[in-house]
Amino acid sequence: MSQRDVIIACDFSSIDTTLSFLDKFTDCKPFVKIGMELYYAAGPAIVWELKSRGHKVFLDLKLHDIPNTVKKAMKVLSALNVDMCNLHAAGTIEMMKAAVEGLTRPDGSRPVLLAVTQLTSTSEERMQRDLLINASINDTIVHYAKNAKEAGLDGVVCSPLEAGMVKEACGKEFVTVTPGVRFADGVVGDQVRVTTPARAREIGTDYIVVGRPITEADDPVAAYKRCVAEFVGE
Repeated sequence: MSQRDVIIACDFSSIDTTLSFLDKFTDCKPFVKIGMELYYAAGPAIVWELKSRGHKVFLDLKLHDIPNTVKKAMKVLSALNVDMCNLHAAGTIEMMKAAVEGLTRPDGSRPVLLAVTQLTSTSEERMQRDLLINASINDTIVHYAKNAKEAGLDGVVCSPLEAGMVKEACGKEFVTVTPGVRFADGVVGDQVRVTTPARAREIGTDYIVVGRPITEADDPVAAYKRCVAEFVGE
């Protein structure tokens, strides 16, 4: 999979709304993310529909359960032919290894598998207070990333602010997918650890996930193209 791309977070509640939004993109087929809201509303049908239309799909369900359950769930998701999926690194190395095993098809192929380190809505203070993790958020994210690499995963989901240190710790080929991206003149919303598309490019992340700055824009196509220009340089 070629690196450096903009993934649109299609955080909609129905197939019709999603397809109506994507129909605006007449001259390109953006890489899209299907999250919990849309997948729970529409089920596997939305994946098949978007794949049939030529979109790459990041299925963002953040699995986190006992290893055997995650292994079986990943086997099901692998059959959907998505391009990318994820789980929570907090589920331990054993769980992540089980996920790789379940996701891998008989021919040895599988989607790109990522581990979520810490959500971009989580600050260091919240992490330490609510989760009782006493290490710094940077140290925690790098540690989780190393665990993911040891388990055989392809990369992690982290904020753009940590992408550089993850690359340094795990290697340039270790994929970083970063939400929490906002335009310099936009609103932050409920995200805490954020940056701009241009700054994410400078840091060296591979993919940025952008939702509301595109989906809620007056002209979503123009907003997407601006994001691509700032991040990819096209």
